[in-house]
Amino acid sequence: MLHPFQEILSLVQAALVHNGASPLQAHATALALVTAQASGLPSHGLSRVAMYVSHLRAGRVLGHAEPSILHERSAAVLIDAGNGFAFPACHLAIEQAIGRARQQGIAIAAVTNSHHFGMAAYHLDPVAEAGMVGIACGNSPAAMPAAGGKRAIFGTNPIAAIFPRRGHPPVSVDLSLSEVARGKLMVAADKGESIPLGWALDPDGNPTTDPGKGLEGSMLAMGGTKGAMLAMVVELLVTSLTGAHFGAEADTFFKAEGNQPRLGQVFIVIDPSALGGDAVYSERIEALLSAMLSDEGVRLPGQRRVELVEAARKIGIHVPQSMLDTLRALS
Repeated sequence: MLHPFQEILSLVQAALVHNGASPLQAHATALALVTAQASGLPSHGLSRVAMYVSHLRAGRVLGHAEPSILHERSAAVLIDAGNGFAFPACHLAIEQAIGRARQQGIAIAAVTNSHHFGMAAYHLDPVAEAGMVGIACGNSPAAMPAAGGKRAIFGTNPIAAIFPRRGHPPVSVDLSLSEVARGKLMVAADKGESIPLGWALDPDGNPTTDPGKGLEGSMLAMGGTKGAMLAMVVELLVTSLTGAHFGAEADTFFKAEGNQPRLGQVFIVIDPSALGGDAVYSERIEALLSAMLSDEGVRLPGQRRVELVEAARKIGIHVPQSMLDTLRALS
C-alpha cells in the first residue's frame, strides 16, 4: 500500500524521538532511512528502524549527541559524531567539504565516533547539486575476512562516487565491497528466505545458503582477493586518518547489546573548475556517457534511484503493513 512520503518520514522520526533521539538526530536519520526505502533499497531503509531504536535503548547510540569539528585545516576537517547517529555528522562533513572545495579546489572531510551511515551515495547528493564531484566511503562492523582468511576482520565497507551533469541527474555509483550488502541477509532472514551460495560463510568458514548463519559468520568479498584488498584500503582510510574503530573493534549492528561502534567515514569533494575546468569536465563526461548509451541495454548508474525517489515523493512510498505496524508500535 502506498503512503505519503512525509507521513512515513514523520512516523520514523517519531519512533526515534520516542526512544531517546533529539529532533536533530531523528530528522536527519529518518530522512536517510525513508529515502533509502524510496530508492528501492529496503536493506538500508525502514528495516533498520527497529535496529536503530534498539541501539538507542541500549546506549550504543547517544540520541542527543551533536556533531562538532575536532580538527581543521584549509582543505581538511575532522568531525566528531559524538557516538550519535552518523547522519547529522555526515551532513556537517559534506557541508564543510563543499565550502572548503569552493575555496581550495578540493577538500576532505572525515567523521569519527560514528555509527551506520546507510546508503553511501545518499550523502553525496548535495555535492552534485553544488556542481562538484564526490567520493564517499566508510567502514562497518567486521563482516569479511582478509584475502585467504576465514575470520571476519573488515566491514563490508561501502564506497560511492557522484558526478554531476548539466540538465540531467548525476551519475552515481554506490557499492558494498562484499558480494552483496549485509543488509540483504538481514532482509532474507526476516522473510525466512535462503540466499545464493557465494554470498556468505557460516561461523565455521563454510559456504552457506542460510542467511542467519551468514550473519553469524562472514560475507564474501566482491571479486575475491581484489574486493578484500579494496576493503582494506577503505578500512585504513577511515580509521588511520580519524582514530575511528576498526570494524573488528565494533560489535555487530544486528544485536541490541554491544559497544558504541565508533566507526569512521571519509568524504572527498572536488571542484572541476579547479582542474580542467567546467567546460572540459562537462564535455568529457557527456562523451563517455554518450558512448555508453549507444550500446543497447546500458543504464546509467544512479538513474533508477533518482526516478524512484521522485515518484515516491509524488505518489507515495510502498510500506508493507507489517512494517507499518512495527513503526507505529515504536512511535
